[in-house]
Amino acid sequence: MSDFSLEALLDSRRGEDLDLWADTINPQFVRVLRTIGFDRTWARAEGAYLYDTHGTRYLDLLGGFGMYGVGRNNPRIRAALVEALTLETPGMLALGATLLPGLLAEELIGLAGGRIERCLFTNSGTESVESAIKLGRTATGRQRVLSADHGFHGLTLGATSVNGNWEFKARFQPLLPGCDQVPFGDLEALEVELRREDVALFLVEPVQGKGINLPPDGYLAGAQELCRRYGTLFGVDEVMTGLGRTGRMFAFQHWGLEPDLVTLAKTLSGGYVPSGALLMARSVHEAVFDSMSHAMSHGSTFAPNELAMAAGLATLHELREECLVDESARLGRRLLELTRPLVDEFEVVRDVRGLGLAWAIEFGEPQGGRMTYRMIERAQRGLFAQLVIVPLFTKRRILTQVAGHEMAVIRILPPLVVTDEDVEEFADALRATVRDAQRMPKSLTKFALTAASAGVRR
Repeated sequence: MSDFSLEALLDSRRGEDLDLWADTINPQFVRVLRTIGFDRTWARAEGAYLYDTHGTRYLDLLGGFGMYGVGRNNPRIRAALVEALTLETPGMLALGATLLPGLLAEELIGLAGGRIERCLFTNSGTESVESAIKLGRTATGRQRVLSADHGFHGLTLGATSVNGNWEFKARFQPLLPGCDQVPFGDLEALEVELRREDVALFLVEPVQGKGINLPPDGYLAGAQELCRRYGTLFGVDEVMTGLGRTGRMFAFQHWGLEPDLVTLAKTLSGGYVPSGALLMARSVHEAVFDSMSHAMSHGSTFAPNELAMAAGLATLHELREECLVDESARLGRRLLELTRPLVDEFEVVRDVRGLGLAWAIEFGEPQGGRMTYRMIERAQRGLFAQLVIVPLFTKRRILTQVAGHEMAVIRILPPLVVTDEDVEEFADALRATVRDAQRMPKSLTKFALTAASAGVRR
């Protein structure tokens, strides 16, 4: 009997990545990659960099949608996982308790502070959101859940129900009843709904991930106060923003908030093992897990598993030892300093915004109008942003993304291990690429219209 070798298997099928994905997983996704020129075959990754099979280095400013907070293939996280395997820990006992989950829960609760006293582990951000909906409704005895327009909370049934983006919801109706959205930043609209005193949970991203939309002054504190007044749980979705992304360990700490529920995932994984968590007030937890007969009212087979717990503990250690939260704040300020002048330099740049290493640039029709721009936007709203991200990738070797469907916004969520040189490289490349795109040469215009006609939807 021969031993299994992953390396040998990969070597024997090298170069089949895209074709195999198209044959067995998602041919339309591969079609998108090939249409926009993102169809590279990747060989390895390290920190904030990706390398294709030709050895070409790419600066990764997308970071797995924010998953690689401590960098791709972080060696300290990998060492912790290898050590966990060699220790032969008891793993999931089902009816029993082990030490690693309690250690990670203790750290997360301490970092969150305020009302947070309990932790429930999950396998992903969307599962954390599902848990928040389920436990929040049970704890309050109410059925309705509110969220904000344009907010993103995941793509499972409950998470899609509270998703504020119609493009993710339209084809999957009917979703959960009683899930409604209010405008982000509008306290009056929120109070109209809360005043009915039938809302279990208001779930909000402190910084909206789809467009890196920052809250108006006083909004989040006002929303928390309204929730307290009308008996609604105040939930903060930190799946994207948590664990250093915005320059604080949790984004809600920028505004001195004390939420009842906090959802986590992405960076918690260390970039290796899927994991998530729902942090909550003791009162919420005890209203659900209120007796021995209800001790197993909610859970998941693989959460918490030993490897996810080891990755989470190692990730928190890495954030502390490398001062990555402070670095996120510092580099975020530097990034804005370098890119905000683009608003004045280019008519097509409407806004540049960010907090820590969550950053976005928004485009709009130049003053006085421009025929080519209008033609591109008629073909597909937000398509101008493709004229920037594609050459950034194919010519400048920098990976970014359009922030959402029909949005002329580019966002980045880089690993927190990026350097000053990386930030400066991006700013220089962005300036040159926007300058070229604003001229809208025929080659770029032809690409944009081809992409639109092929049905590309970002």
